[in-house]
Amino acid sequence: MNELLTYGSLFASSFLSATLLPGSSEALLIALLIAQKGSISGLLLAASVGNTLGGLTNILLGRLMPPKGQGRWHHTAMTWLHRWGPAALLFSWLPVVGDLLCVLAGWLRFAWLPSVLFLALGKTLRYIVIAIATVQGMHGWH
Repeated sequence: MNELLTYGSLFASSFLSATLLPGSSEALLIALLIAQKGSISGLLLAASVGNTLGGLTNILLGRLMPPKGQGRWHHTAMTWLHRWGPAALLFSWLPVVGDLLCVLAGWLRFAWLPSVLFLALGKTLRYIVIAIATVQGMHGWH
């Protein structure tokens, strides 16, 4: 039951952090790694899946917006995101900007498969880097 709570808490924190709600799943991941709660791969999986699903929630919210708009904001978003396409979602892990990228990807009706792949890749790589830095830091302390 303790492991279920550990992974479930990280999943929930990661999901909520990826939506438009504020949160910091990175801090929880680091705390769990330092406390050696759960396996590293299990923690990475819970954080990555939760954060990816939260990002997909933002994409869905973007799809609920009217597909056409006018004005400078619309033109800027269209130009930049059409140049990068779903690959822009590699940066979905960035604070504030990442949430907006996901919403815009939905609003611009990016194709699902590449969007999910780039979204998951960007979010997972971020957690892997955090885990590696944390574990290496822990070994440096002993």
